[in-house]
Amino acid sequence: MKKLSLQLRLIFFFIIISGSIFLLTGAFSWYEGKEKIDEFFDTYQVVMARKLASLDWNNLNPENQQKINYLIENIDDDGEEDDDALGFAVFSRQGERIFSDNNEGEYFRFNNYTSGFENQKIGKKNEPWRIFWIESIDKNYIIAIGQELDFRDDAAFDLVEETILPWLIGLSILLLVYIWMISREFRPLKKLAHELRHRSAQDLSPIENNNMPEEIKPLTNALNNLFIKIQETFNRERSFIADSAHELRSPLTALKVQAEIVELAADDEEMRKNALDKLNQGINRASRLIEQLLELTRLEAYKDKSQQEKQELNWQEIITQVIAEQQKSIQEKNITVETDIKHSFGVNQGFPLLCSLMIRNLVDNAVKYSPEKALVRIKMQKDSIQIYNSGVKVEEKFIPRLKERFFRPSGQSQAGSGLGLSIVNRIARLHQCEVNLENVDDGFLVSIKHK
Repeated sequence: MKKLSLQLRLIFFFIIISGSIFLLTGAFSWYEGKEKIDEFFDTYQVVMARKLASLDWNNLNPENQQKINYLIENIDDDGEEDDDALGFAVFSRQGERIFSDNNEGEYFRFNNYTSGFENQKIGKKNEPWRIFWIESIDKNYIIAIGQELDFRDDAAFDLVEETILPWLIGLSILLLVYIWMISREFRPLKKLAHELRHRSAQDLSPIENNNMPEEIKPLTNALNNLFIKIQETFNRERSFIADSAHELRSPLTALKVQAEIVELAADDEEMRKNALDKLNQGINRASRLIEQLLELTRLEAYKDKSQQEKQELNWQEIITQVIAEQQKSIQEKNITVETDIKHSFGVNQGFPLLCSLMIRNLVDNAVKYSPEKALVRIKMQKDSIQIYNSGVKVEEKFIPRLKERFFRPSGQSQAGSGLGLSIVNRIARLHQCEVNLENVDDGFLVSIKHK
């Protein structure tokens, strides 16, 4: 059953259910019809028996026998009843049959008379009959009126057949209409399946769903959203690959040049030492670039995470830990770090690993690009986290582009990949925050504000 299509299963179940209901209804109609037929014919037998019981049976002669036979033969005026299905007999009080209809009545057996109905098997075929026994008015005779039970069953079947047959025809028509309707309503799904089956892997255009049933539109909308996400992913991958190849080309070329200088240095120790220093710097820069690129790609995995996967954020702990990690760089440049993190930031739920990465990038930038003995101040308020470093100014024309990937203002003496603020911006947006950059007083201020 599981291998059948949904359409076939619906049709199959409808046929089974409607057929079962029809059979149950037919069985109930047969039971009720049989009960009514029995009541009718029992009444019919009683009436006939009373009429026969009111007759005078004391002067029986052959002429009377012929008249009674003629009466019995003509009970059914229209000829539709079965004469063999009804019979009668007259017995004496001692059980001697003294008169019958010269048909099935002569097979009736007198069994210790009891007034009322009795079932017997009579005749050459030993068929079941229902017999009604009654005394004559003069108490001298016993009258028996019998009817074949198979005749009653046939009558009940004919009655049920006449009742059920129109319903059977109606049910058959209903099934045909249902099958046609199901096939028609499944046409949009078949069309959608055909379109998707024959769509090329490069075709990510949305599915037209204007003529789709309302029940199918959620599916097509979900598919269209999926196509959009896939297209965005492809675009990001192409952009990432292109940008990565471009940015990695320069440090790799520099590494190759320094390696060649080391080979050419021969016995020139100072030249070799300078080349090795630059080679190490180039390796560190390339490593940092690759690390940032990997962090950038990992960010994409967090976009589809649900609210339930977010955790409680402890910003005081995150900031304190980041400052501890930067102590070596801070001490080397004799930088003063001031913190004001008594208040809680408004973003309470999020991804601690990403938030730690965001603060680390900002503090790292503040320490790296600040001159010696500069001041780095970190202040946390309910609606923002501010990181300020003194002695640094950025040309106003470059500030709007600082959050772009791989962008670095000209004239930078510090090594970098140009990805730090881009990563910070994307993590902030993931937590419904925005990043503001501005020159203030004699320094540079980065603010992460909750929207």
